[in-house]
Amino acid sequence: MSDNPAITASGLVKRFGGRRVVDGVDLVVPKGMIYGVLGPNGAGKTTTLRTLLGIIEPDEGSRALLGFSHPRDASDLVGYLPEERGLYPAMKARDAIAFMGALRGLPWAEGRRRAGELLEANGLGQATDQKIRKLSKGMAQLVQLLGSVVHRPKLLVLDEPFSGLDPVNQERLEALILGERDRGATILFSTHVMAHAQRLCDRLAIIAGGRRRFEGTVEEARGLLPQQVLYTPHFPDGTIRALLPADAVPTGAGWRFELPREGIEGLLRRLIDTGHGISGLSIERPGLHEAFVRIVGDAALEDAA
Repeated sequence: MSDNPAITASGLVKRFGGRRVVDGVDLVVPKGMIYGVLGPNGAGKTTTLRTLLGIIEPDEGSRALLGFSHPRDASDLVGYLPEERGLYPAMKARDAIAFMGALRGLPWAEGRRRAGELLEANGLGQATDQKIRKLSKGMAQLVQLLGSVVHRPKLLVLDEPFSGLDPVNQERLEALILGERDRGATILFSTHVMAHAQRLCDRLAIIAGGRRRFEGTVEEARGLLPQQVLYTPHFPDGTIRALLPADAVPTGAGWRFELPREGIEGLLRRLIDTGHGISGLSIERPGLHEAFVRIVGDAALEDAA
């Protein structure tokens, strides 16, 4: 990872009342990566992001943003899409984007020029001169996202960016995030939807109960779980269950079970020798969703102990 990361955090703690919403979080976000902060609802993701950005101050710990120990000193270099969406409904789309750029130091005329280009490039050219109140929720959300990138930030922070978007606009958003990374920006986004994280993230952290429970790549997270075998017999009958591993569960015409530690070859020989045969067989690594459920579930058991 980079020796000069975009974001560092050490021992971040934030309390609300008597509850530690962020409980000793450490993070290192390398420059030029798409980095996901994953967790269930109420895990502390939004509070963590706001603490990193300097919107709220931590009770304990330290953080740095783009080399600045005071995150707000980096504000003009950052684009931020908060969880709570909000645009002036009477503004036209182009002007709303230019306005957001102006708040980050981008000249108005240049902001309007870039806004027009961004709207066209992202399939929203027809909305350029429409007022925000006339746009669908998904279109308005994309306009706000474009406003967060119009000044070409070095760091883009997105809090639950896919929430409320239809599949077409989700795809547009994924393409835009990848384009920002290709431009050289660092992207930090929070989500509880694993499909987006699995497709996009170079690295990720999983937060549960205010603590970081995992950090690494998608493949490293998936590698925490054993591979799964999907087996379909050619000649099924009532005796096959006794031959399969204890964790085997029926799935339609076949069975699913963890890949045995000793391998699959001996089991396959027994299935063939007993006349059950093999109609279908695949060995798959569990997805990020399954890894996430396991990590969060283990965290809940740990906290309850």
